[in-house]
Amino acid sequence: MDFELSDDQRMAVEEARRFAVEKLGPGAAERDEKAEVDVKLLKQLGELGYLGMTLPEAYGGTALGAVAYAGSMIEIAKMDAGVAVAMSVQNSLVNDAIEHFGTEAQKAEYLPKLAAGEWIGCFSLTEAGAGSDPASMRTTAVKDGDGYVLNGTKNFTTNGAIADAVIVFTRVDIGGKPGISAFLVKKGTPGFSVGKHENKMGIRSSSTTEMVFTKCRVPKEALLGEEGKGLKIALTTLDGGRIGIAAQAVGIAEAALEESVRYAKERTQFGKPIGELEGIQFMLADMATDVELAKTMLFRVAWMKDSGKKRYTKEAAMLKLFASEMAHRVCHKAIQVHGGYGFMKEFKVERLYRDQRITEIYEGTSEIQRYVIARNLLG
Repeated sequence: MDFELSDDQRMAVEEARRFAVEKLGPGAAERDEKAEVDVKLLKQLGELGYLGMTLPEAYGGTALGAVAYAGSMIEIAKMDAGVAVAMSVQNSLVNDAIEHFGTEAQKAEYLPKLAAGEWIGCFSLTEAGAGSDPASMRTTAVKDGDGYVLNGTKNFTTNGAIADAVIVFTRVDIGGKPGISAFLVKKGTPGFSVGKHENKMGIRSSSTTEMVFTKCRVPKEALLGEEGKGLKIALTTLDGGRIGIAAQAVGIAEAALEESVRYAKERTQFGKPIGELEGIQFMLADMATDVELAKTMLFRVAWMKDSGKKRYTKEAAMLKLFASEMAHRVCHKAIQVHGGYGFMKEFKVERLYRDQRITEIYEGTSEIQRYVIARNLLG
């Protein structure tokens, strides 16, 4: 990277690159083929400090911030986008939500374990009938004595099958009016179970499941933030989550570019490397320009988060929209550069093409990002 990083930030990104190349790269295709989640790799990332990058040291984090986190995410995603999304959820959805909205007791209990990789977390918001419209969710939490009883089913929860701690969003009744609250639920809580394991197109080395709550009783201390303020928690946290997904998209695209440049130098047609053909050169030039623009935007929005800017909702939406659709364009061209070989599973670009597609959907679809941007422009 050509960005001005501090020594600590640069070292973190370089170490992430080393880990990705040595630990993730060799088995990535096999994990994809088997839809296999390697929890040991996530635990190792935790031991190295990559699951608590934006957390203060007081809670077990490294306090390196969003810029170092974004740079590290790029390197992880270049080798295994499934591992990268697990890292993204832990840092930007789970840790951030607890740090910003949790009580001191919740922070002390959860954050050190999450930062160290001792616990894996997940963020359970989406339901079968409530995706882009979370306010229409049907999962409920009803006050009962000194706690709450949760009932309902969530789906498409990243890290679901391997999670030790779940942030779950539910409907609640606030003085006769409907609202949404967030709760912290631990693995093993009676009434909580993991449902269907999804068989996905891409990011197959990550866990995506249903989360089922059946008369699941949690204490009042499980409430995250204020009662009825769950939607605010979700939307605020997703701003940071979009930085992580944008970094994942940049990593996937950068890997596709590198694979294409390598192939263009090696593949010979018409008596010369295809990289000497103008048609291939133009595609590579467009790909490189797209990646560079998205990376520049990524670090700007990460800097905004680090700088303490209260809200960067519009910029995060712009970033996620551009980076995810950029990755689609770049991976499409990577397949074209590789020709028929790009369609074959033994070539990395085939996996990158499949992995990219989800970046245009989770943490808000491209259509939702456009809505968020327009709403901010129009006031």
